[in-house]
Amino acid sequence: MADKFDPYREALVVEHATEWPEDTELDPRRRMELESLLHASPEAADHLEYVRTHTGFCRRIVVTDDDLERVSS
Repeated sequence: MADKFDPYREALVVEHATEWPEDTELDPRRRMELESLLHASPEAADHLEYVRTHTGFCRRIVVTDDDLERVSS
């Protein structure tokens, strides 16, 4: 289940993860570039999750087609 963007938890993010759709075929360099863009503006992500860790939170973005369209343009 997706979370809403939370400035409090965002301040405690110590790592991030990105889940790509299985059918996404991108050059690894392009994938890293898009991942950086997605995590640069997590408030705009369609599916955002905060996963509790021992030291804070892991921001997890599940990439959607809308996300790819937004950061690719």
